[in-house]
Amino acid sequence: MTTTITVEKLTLYDLEKSFNLTLSDHPDFSPEWQNEHLDIEPKEQEQLDRIKTNYLHLSKRLMLEEMVKMIVVSPLLDMARFYQPPFYSVAEKSIKVAVKDENLTIHGKIDVLVIQDRFWILVIESKQAGVSLQKGIPQALAYMLAHPNREQPIYGMVTNGSNFVFLKLAWQDQPIYGISDEYTSDEYTLMRHEKDLYKILKILKTIGIAIT
Repeated sequence: MTTTITVEKLTLYDLEKSFNLTLSDHPDFSPEWQNEHLDIEPKEQEQLDRIKTNYLHLSKRLMLEEMVKMIVVSPLLDMARFYQPPFYSVAEKSIKVAVKDENLTIHGKIDVLVIQDRFWILVIESKQAGVSLQKGIPQALAYMLAHPNREQPIYGMVTNGSNFVFLKLAWQDQPIYGISDEYTSDEYTLMRHEKDLYKILKILKTIGIAIT
C-alpha cells in the first residue's frame, strides 16, 4: 500500500534518506550566486528601491504568502525577464514524486514555476513574512526533485519577502544540491542592507543567462 504525504511535512533528512540527496559546498558547483559582474541600471535601481519601500511599509502588518508573491516575487521575476520569451511561468502547479522502494508518494503545489520549453528552470517557494526559510527549503528541493527532465540543473528560490535563499539541483550519479550563503547568514536581509535586492536581481539574471 502506498502512503501519500505532503511536502510541508518533509525535512532535509527525509530527502537525503529517500532520494540519496547530497549537499555540495564546493564553490564551483554554484557559481551563479557568486557572480557580481552584471550591472544594475539606474531605472532598475529605482524599481528595486520601490519594492523594498513597499515591502517595509506593508510588512508592518501581517503579510501573508500571497502578498509576498505580489509585492516582491512578481516584480523581481518581471525585472529578470522571466515573463518574456523564451520563458513562461505557471502558478500553483501540482506535483507528485514517487519514492523508490518505500511505497511513498509526495505531493504538493509549486507556488511559481518558470519553464523554458520542456525544462523546468526555476522553482519558487514563498512564505509568510517573518517565517523562517528553513521550512521552505525542503519543500523547494522536493519540488525540484520532481523535475521530469534531468539533463540540466534546476534552480530554486525561497523567500519570505525579506530573506532569500537560492538552491541549485543537478543529477550526476545521485542528486546533488547547493545552497546560497543566506542559509547561515543575514546577507540578503532587506531590513539590514541597503542594496541587497540588487544582489538578488543579479542572481536571477545570472540564472536566466546560465540556462539560455
